[in-house]
Amino acid sequence: MKDDRLLRWVLALYTALIFIFVFAPIVASLVFSFNSDRFPTIPLGSFTTEWYVKAFSNPEVWDAALRSLIVSTVTAILSTAIGFSAAYTDYRYDFFGKKAFLVLALLPPTIPLIILALAMLGWLSMFNASGLTLSIIIAHTVLCAPFAMAVIRLRLNQMDPNLEPAAWNLGASEWVTMKSVVIPFALPSIIASLCLTAAVSFDEFAVAWFVSGLNKTVPVVILEILTGNIDPQVNAIGTAVFLVSITLVVIAQVLALRPARKPESA
Repeated sequence: MKDDRLLRWVLALYTALIFIFVFAPIVASLVFSFNSDRFPTIPLGSFTTEWYVKAFSNPEVWDAALRSLIVSTVTAILSTAIGFSAAYTDYRYDFFGKKAFLVLALLPPTIPLIILALAMLGWLSMFNASGLTLSIIIAHTVLCAPFAMAVIRLRLNQMDPNLEPAAWNLGASEWVTMKSVVIPFALPSIIASLCLTAAVSFDEFAVAWFVSGLNKTVPVVILEILTGNIDPQVNAIGTAVFLVSITLVVIAQVLALRPARKPESA
């Protein structure tokens, strides 16, 4: 009994240390974003919102924010559509080369981002498509679609395999069955994948930096502000980006982990 209690305390302490290690820099960035001193030093100066005013009165920041919003929204929609198609294909069909299909479908996130960025830049340059907002959307869709596929596939795995045949036996076509049975069941995971892929796209820097050209996203602007200069407005921008991203991730996590209702007998 004592050993179990000790183990629980050790695990709780270990988990707390991990959270502190991960979130301490984020909390520090939040604190210094309201610090009047230009340099992040202790003791802190007085409370100020100067860096937020400076950051959000910068037209370049607003332009990058709008572009990031467009890119992340379109990327989320395309990635989720592709991910759903791939997940349903894996769930419903057996075919020759299925293992190779799954390996290729889930490959992009395993490739180092710099390698992926260089490959996307070279491929897009062949079509004179590099340096466009569309370039970022294409590259981010390649990167994010496997995340959507994984989230939706987990949900489909909980579906009663007899539901679709039952709908077909009752006269429903495959499209009606998809619309009335499969999509409603998978809807929480679809929304979760929309949020997750939007967050990944909104935060992603390396690929966007290589393929965006002059069409900068928020992470690219942050790097340019930091280049050769310590500017506290980066803390303000970073805090705003973090709040957007963590909100999307939390929504995705809640929906992805939401247990499926026990299906009625087909």
